[in-house]
Amino acid sequence: MGNICKLAVRNLLRYKRRTLLTSALVTLGVVFVLVFTSISGSFRDMMVGQITDSMLGHLQIHRKGYVAAIENLPLNMNIKQKGYQKLEQFLAQEQEISSYSPRIKLGGMFSNFTETTNIRLNGVDPDKEFATVPLLTGRITTGEKGLKKGEILVPDLLAKGMNVKVGDTIVIVATNQNGSVNGKQFTVGGILESATGPGGRDGYVHFDDAMELLRMEEPEISEVAIRLKNFGKLHAVEKRLKAAVEAGKNPAGKQLFELHTWENLSPFFQIAKMLNLMTLFIKVMLIAIVLISIMNVMIMAVFERIREIGTIAAIGTPPGTIRSLFLVEGLCLGLFGTIVGNLVGTVIVVIVNASSITFEFGRQSGLVLKAAVVPADLLMVSIIVVVVSVLASLYPAVKASRMEPIDALRHV
Repeated sequence: MGNICKLAVRNLLRYKRRTLLTSALVTLGVVFVLVFTSISGSFRDMMVGQITDSMLGHLQIHRKGYVAAIENLPLNMNIKQKGYQKLEQFLAQEQEISSYSPRIKLGGMFSNFTETTNIRLNGVDPDKEFATVPLLTGRITTGEKGLKKGEILVPDLLAKGMNVKVGDTIVIVATNQNGSVNGKQFTVGGILESATGPGGRDGYVHFDDAMELLRMEEPEISEVAIRLKNFGKLHAVEKRLKAAVEAGKNPAGKQLFELHTWENLSPFFQIAKMLNLMTLFIKVMLIAIVLISIMNVMIMAVFERIREIGTIAAIGTPPGTIRSLFLVEGLCLGLFGTIVGNLVGTVIVVIVNASSITFEFGRQSGLVLKAAVVPADLLMVSIIVVVVSVLASLYPAVKASRMEPIDALRHV
């Protein structure tokens, strides 16, 4: 086998220009796929992190049917205290859960004493909420990075439209489940940057303030946001939790709770799927580039070396050895292009990171793109190129091994 490798390398070096052009084409394909995969994958992961870590959490538990009616924020579909206590016991025992945060979601009227508009509010326990969505504090552009009783975090667009600032006093008026109207004064504790774009109207108040505003005698939870220790285990944990959570029944024997991942709750998941589809399309293009370029080179090599093939066949070289010779040549082209492509692609990714490219997402600006070369992607691209290189050489190799020595020697 060692002699075959030496002959294959020697044959490639005999046609340096063609070998370099082919290797350069393979290298270009590898670089393009590697850089695109690294940047798009990092962009996708960053956006998923912004959405899950600043507002949604990784998983959410609701009462059955709540998500279907979530736009109306139905208070009659909240989780009662006994139900939440059962959930809390279960969640506290799950080792993969890092933290969880109960929320009371409600709609209300926001007044600065001269104007009134609508607002969506989340009543949260600050310690639990900031542990579950750690990037939430980073969205507070003005004011202290926290939330106290009697304070409200106001969405920035609403604050601008209503001309309120940190320290101002405002009034929230809300209707509870029984139709009773109640109002409560709040102090603006911070201005909150939207994570979803200009339409974001979600503010935050303390959990106890939300209960007081809705005149709740005991907590009634709209949703429980969950953060996992390892986001990569999302679907494995979801499958296990889903079976346990949705096994809960009410006295009538109907399903009581339902579990959703961030994918079921955010429209950005469709964009993430499109990015994955584009990555797959780019990899298919790489396969086509490698296949066509190497097959073309190897077929030309066979036609240009017909007499050479006839000579080595005439001196007793088995067809299998001739076939192996051409396959090894294709393998060497693929390996060389892959190694150089991986090195060049990695350098480009390092340059991209050093350039500190910034962009905006929704209302958030100044996000820095940090591309990363994932070892699994690097290995997969390398395997694809090498395997396709060998497959592309298969037809020319078989054609060369089946030549009749006499006919080959007569070829001019």
